[in-house]
Amino acid sequence: MRIVLGVGGGIAAYKSASLLRLLTEAGHNVSVIPTEASTRFVGVATWEALSGNTVSSSVFDEVEKVNHVRLGHEADLIVVAPATADLLARAAAGQANDLLTNTLLMARGPVFFAPAMHTEMWSHPATRANVATLRSRGAIVMEPAVGRLTGKDSGAGRLPDPEDIFTAAMAAAAAGLPAPADTASASLSGALAGKTVTITAGGTREPLDPVRFLGNRSSGKQGVALARAALDAGAHVRLIAAHMDVPAPDGVELTRVETALELREAVHAAAPDSDVLIMAAAVADFRPDRNSDTKIKKRDDGEDPVITLVRNPDILAEAVQHRNSARTSAGEALPLVIVGFAAETGDGTAEVLDYGRQKLARKGCELLVLNRVGVSLVFGQDVTEVTLLSPADSEASPAPTYTGTKSEIAGRIIARVSQELSAALPVR
Repeated sequence: MRIVLGVGGGIAAYKSASLLRLLTEAGHNVSVIPTEASTRFVGVATWEALSGNTVSSSVFDEVEKVNHVRLGHEADLIVVAPATADLLARAAAGQANDLLTNTLLMARGPVFFAPAMHTEMWSHPATRANVATLRSRGAIVMEPAVGRLTGKDSGAGRLPDPEDIFTAAMAAAAAGLPAPADTASASLSGALAGKTVTITAGGTREPLDPVRFLGNRSSGKQGVALARAALDAGAHVRLIAAHMDVPAPDGVELTRVETALELREAVHAAAPDSDVLIMAAAVADFRPDRNSDTKIKKRDDGEDPVITLVRNPDILAEAVQHRNSARTSAGEALPLVIVGFAAETGDGTAEVLDYGRQKLARKGCELLVLNRVGVSLVFGQDVTEVTLLSPADSEASPAPTYTGTKSEIAGRIIARVSQELSAALPVR
């Protein structure tokens, strides 16, 4: 595969050398295009030595090859890492003032940005608008990692690990995503204007004692991506957040919870005046029957502690039941559209899709987002695959399956939610 690796002018540029190594060792032909500023962090000689190709940042080098046109046309994939705030702004504005931005304008294949900047830059409304613009045009923009930044500060804005960028970029390229004409989020502007969307995200934690808990691998990335997509569609967004590895987006009404019971209370409070409820959180099915007030110690006699688990309430099923009961007694009732999530694995009894259909029937929601989970699948990843199940699925109209980054999948889900909401609204 022919890949262009764009390198922005940030301190994280040194990590892109490891990304380049991963790309070339996977057998890809990589042309590196650094910005002029980035060469102050990593020199051209490094990129040429690692890629085996001539490297330039200027449109005036090797003019006879028409690089500012050729490189974008020939690339099967363009990866920009690090994508600084300045570079995202120039790309969103369609500027062409160096070889990299020219190449981005000429791209025919997927374009993948891995941002890196300080937290204040990433959360600034200008950067958020630029990211939304790029995504609406079909570009893939990863969420930055959370951690130590330049200097003593920490937060969202750290360049994701090269291995994570490599995995996400390769998965997106293999899926052929995203094609600008096929990007669901491109037509979402205003689709949910005036509507209230409540979204749960992250993983619940059920305490064993003051220092231990039962939890899961959920990062909250999909729920946060859904919140951003709903905001882009014009909705008022309530985000009920359990433990998350990523920050909540600006502009949401945020409620923090820890346990399944706390999440249940928050959902019951928010759902009755929400037009849409999206249950993306990974809620623990069980919790310890008691929470020790003191740390559970290792016993001198070698005996192991016995922990008894009790079932947590089915919050999704309860939300559907409460809505349906209110509808029966009072006509219309909110939320009009309830979306559940199912993380499933197949076994000797049934396949993932079979379990998903069974869960949809039990829960009674309008949509069920089905994930196949496992080691290095879904939880904590930036690329995912989902099947959108609904009661209307049939052989003639089967449930669609989508593969892409979690931001892309969020756009697909919100677009479908908008359709379901339009169909559910009463005719006046």
